Amino acid sequence: MHRERFYTLAGSCPDRVGIIARVSGFIAEHKGWILESSYHADDPESGASRYFMRIEVKAASLPFDIDEFRNRFLPVATELEMNWKLSDSAKKKRVVILVSKQEHCLYDLLARWQSKELDIEIPCVISNHDALRGFVEWHGIPFHHVPIGNDNKVAAFAEVMRLFDEAHGDTMVLARFMQILTPEVCATYPWRIINIHHSFLPSFVGAKPYHQAYQRGVKLIGATCHYVTADLDQGPIIEQDVIRIDHSDSVEDMVRYGKDIEKAVLARGLRYHLEDRVLTHGNKTVVFR
Repeated sequence: MHRERFYTLAGSCPDRVGIIARVSGFIAEHKGWILESSYHADDPESGASRYFMRIEVKAASLPFDIDEFRNRFLPVATELEMNWKLSDSAKKKRVVILVSKQEHCLYDLLARWQSKELDIEIPCVISNHDALRGFVEWHGIPFHHVPIGNDNKVAAFAEVMRLFDEAHGDTMVLARFMQILTPEVCATYPWRIINIHHSFLPSFVGAKPYHQAYQRGVKLIGATCHYVTADLDQGPIIEQDVIRIDHSDSVEDMVRYGKDIEKAVLARGLRYHLEDRVLTHGNKTVVFR
């Protein structure tokens, strides 16, 4: 990753001749210096093909700022019928972490944040338990305890949304947050909520997937980082990984192995998302690594 400031243009549009020429030509017209570019055209079994792209442009090479970039590119995007976004590497993304009692994913994210491996801002951590308050506040991060029960789910998640908006969050990360979000939360922040599920989806959705895997006698277990939708564990997949097990491994062994996979998969998936490397189309993703 280059350290100089750059703008990232990411988007998709109906496939047609001349897309690359039109977009790169626009950048060249303004003396823009392309640092990195990635492209992909899907080939659906039915329906129109769609084209995906991600381009990094050296900010100092352009004669205008990111707002002017947006204004000038808008006619091009309209012409191409493009869904697109433009981001600035100089602006750190604000990540709000939700967690319950299991701490391993939270520990890993805070370690990566503290070492600048994840160059983000964490304005707060929200939990339905108070157990991790001391650890979070030791890092100088505000901690919010929002109890969630069967009798207060709507009000509790309204408070979670209020805290997220108050923190000006860009992305909400469920770091083993063992609660099902309400449909309102999912609808309010589409493609902005990331979850780590402790199985290789679509296998073993829902609760206790390691127990399900043990009962099924599988030889591989895994973890899946995905976007959250109203359908439980069915959102577009961002990243996955697996580890091999055998007949001698207990459920406890599988849980222990799985924690290492969960941490790595969540960190990679979050990084891809924050760097605008993930483009969604229906319930699938294109990930430019």
